[in-house]
Amino acid sequence: MPRTTSDVTTPTLTLTPPPRGAAVALDAVGKTFGLARGRSVTALQGVDLQVADGEFVAIVGPSGCGKSTVLRMVAGLEAPTEGTVAVEGRAPGDLARSHRLGVAFQEHALLPWSNVWDNVALPYRLAGRPVDRARVDALVELVGLQGFEKARPRQLSGGMRQRAAIARALVLHPDVLLLDEPFGALDAVTRRRMNRELARIWAEERITTVLVTHDVEEALFLADRVVVMTGRPGTVRHVHEVAFARPRGAELTRSPEFHEAVDLLTGLLDAESTPA
Repeated sequence: MPRTTSDVTTPTLTLTPPPRGAAVALDAVGKTFGLARGRSVTALQGVDLQVADGEFVAIVGPSGCGKSTVLRMVAGLEAPTEGTVAVEGRAPGDLARSHRLGVAFQEHALLPWSNVWDNVALPYRLAGRPVDRARVDALVELVGLQGFEKARPRQLSGGMRQRAAIARALVLHPDVLLLDEPFGALDAVTRRRMNRELARIWAEERITTVLVTHDVEEALFLADRVVVMTGRPGTVRHVHEVAFARPRGAELTRSPEFHEAVDLLTGLLDAESTPA
């Protein structure tokens, strides 16, 4: 169960009930990593989280709380020490092996010797499938890179490289999209622009999405729900239902309601980051 929040001077908090028909489900998940000389560290403990089909969930928390570990377990890259992780009712690795999982990280990992079009088309070749040229063309256009199809990564801005990485993550029509700080290395102005772009892209694709971010404003702008985690060992402290209507524009971030929500979640994070 999430911890109480009596130590935070914020409005009364309530936990949003988990959605029905979850596409992603973590049940009492714990993760312990072995260290040198027989030592170990518990990164996660008792994490319960469900993400509904077609829902956008953002996870925020203090540094080292295990946010990225949660994402890696959903991607099938890590196994829980305790509890279970299921994607569409099956082991996460099943979705990855069938190429129905899209992933984009802070480092775009584009092939430097390939152009934009070929980078976006790469998952088809890795999956041993014929390239759907119309799908690649459509995604290049969707992420606003038409005219740059033949450009190599070094010829693109940071934001453009991340657009290409997101297009690549979407190209095989994944059931689940995982985003780990995809805009963390960008400047503030570009990051806000990319948030608006991602919101537009998600509205077109409506893929079940889990975003890990340090940016509370980014989480509130993009997500249907924001999960706030505790410090290590990380667990779910609070789940905030984002009530802002879609589509969301830049004007939302200037509203009193948006700033109130930012203050609420920032207060929770500040409390977690303050030594006892």
